[in-house]
Amino acid sequence: MARIRQERPVLLMSLLIALIALAAGVNGWAVLGLWVALIITALWHATPVANEVPLEPVGEDVEAARSLLPEVSATLAALDIPVMVLSGDASVLYQNRAAEKAFGEMTIGAHISARLRSPGILDMMRETIATNAPNQIEHSERLPSERVYIVRSAPVDLGDGQPTSERFFVLSFRDISEVRRIDRMRSDFVANASHELRTPLASLRGFIETIQGPAKNDPRAQERFLGIMLDQATRMSRLVDDLLSLSRLELKSHIAPDEKVDLVPLLGHVKDSLMPLANDVGVEIALHLPDGKAEVLGDRDELVQVFENLMENACKYGQEGKTVDVFLRNNQGQPVEVTIVDQGPGIPAEHVPRLTERFYRVSIEDSRSKKGTGLGLAIVKHILTRHRARLIVKSEVGTGTRFTVRF
Repeated sequence: MARIRQERPVLLMSLLIALIALAAGVNGWAVLGLWVALIITALWHATPVANEVPLEPVGEDVEAARSLLPEVSATLAALDIPVMVLSGDASVLYQNRAAEKAFGEMTIGAHISARLRSPGILDMMRETIATNAPNQIEHSERLPSERVYIVRSAPVDLGDGQPTSERFFVLSFRDISEVRRIDRMRSDFVANASHELRTPLASLRGFIETIQGPAKNDPRAQERFLGIMLDQATRMSRLVDDLLSLSRLELKSHIAPDEKVDLVPLLGHVKDSLMPLANDVGVEIALHLPDGKAEVLGDRDELVQVFENLMENACKYGQEGKTVDVFLRNNQGQPVEVTIVDQGPGIPAEHVPRLTERFYRVSIEDSRSKKGTGLGLAIVKHILTRHRARLIVKSEVGTGTRFTVRF
């Protein structure tokens, strides 16, 4: 039947010719025989018809598998943490701008070991590539500066049904240097605070035991020991007060004061309050004040604490110069500045950056002999941070020290 359908035009034409021949008077049997022979010949030589089966598109109709690296890279480019994309053999395929800034530009296609030679990172990457499971370690960089990172390696999930055989792995670096520094400062603070309190407590306990024992019946010794005990108790009281001040300042460090304070009468008040100390150590405090007002936004009590601390330190540690100069500058278009200058022995350069650390002392014995707690400049720094002001320290050995508060 398929052949008959295929040869239908030929069969119809042969039937038409046979009918014409009969109409023309040709012998009917001869016409019928020729027509049957023609039909058999046509059907015999016809090309077989195959079943019509739709064919799948080939070659050019199939979308070739494409790399997904551009999409992965574009996503990671927006991150502000260092990130690298590695291939299955740990070659670098991409690094974002943060990674270039932290570790330098790497040659694309180079092995990760060409830049990061840490055995821990390399072992972690090998394990991640082998197991296709994420890992992380802590890694420290010492150059160009000391940094601590949480380094994490993980495979990139490209989703199901992707026409690609590529394998990508992401190596990310989360900087925890500041967290480690704060943890170290906290542990140092606890250790230093415990040490500072332990010394006067040990003295008090020793003198109390002496008064109760060998000096029980010695009024003169008792009077001398009680004076020392009072000094030690006063020292502990100052230390606790400074610790409480630091705690209060930290709680409100994010709230900037909004009251106007005139520094001209404030500095005069601080000088008057320090006159007994200045007379005791033989130092003259000289104020150099401008005409008119010099107003800044601040908390008056806290600013008094700042300048009392700075002037008191200048008197105690710069008493060899016999003079402490205090300059107040309020030039038009310039920030207000207060500079306290002493003519003392000065501070070695290696100590200057650490002066505002808690319990940091250039000379421990000198500080304790002058009844310092090691927290004064730390308090000054916290107050000025709350006031959005800066403390600038310049010092040269043998010529004195200059503390400048810039609002």
